[in-house]
Amino acid sequence: MRNEGVGAKAGTLQMVALGANLSSSGCTLEQVLARALIALAQHGFAIRAVSRFFCTPCFPEGAGPDYINAAVVLRSPWTPVQVLERLHLIEADFGRERVQRWGQRTLDLDLIAAGQNVLPDRATYQHWASLDPALQAQAAPGMLVLPHPRVQDRAFVLVPLADVAPDWVHPVLRKSVREMLSDLPEAERAGVTAI
Repeated sequence: MRNEGVGAKAGTLQMVALGANLSSSGCTLEQVLARALIALAQHGFAIRAVSRFFCTPCFPEGAGPDYINAAVVLRSPWTPVQVLERLHLIEADFGRERVQRWGQRTLDLDLIAAGQNVLPDRATYQHWASLDPALQAQAAPGMLVLPHPRVQDRAFVLVPLADVAPDWVHPVLRKSVREMLSDLPEAERAGVTAI
């Protein structure tokens, strides 16, 4: 396995999913996401597109209050690993603590994709993308894996992404955001409602 981000192109468009289900500093969840967009700009990201905000059921079911989710398309001069480091700094500024996988969050910034980069390599991506669902809650990669290995399974990511990047094509699955979204069950798509 090669080093994270080696060979990855800096400066590509980055797609980031935003989410929150715990209030931070007395703000509503919508205000948290709005403040996160400001923080992204303050940290040097150029915001190219922002989705509507959506109310989504908590994932996994029963793990906490429902989320407010959105997606944003960014441009920056950094490699994907450098982008992720900056996203983690912003999350920390919002009180994010990484104590439980898929736990409640004051702010979640997930790097979904960086152009057509597949990181750290195709074999590692395939491993995490095909991981048994029973193991997904227990195992987390120790490196950045792009595109996000679960993007094709998550309406709460794909519905907002369809607002800002419907024609982006997954470099491994060779499907657009629009196509991946249409592959999901109608009930999952309908559970993500615009605010």
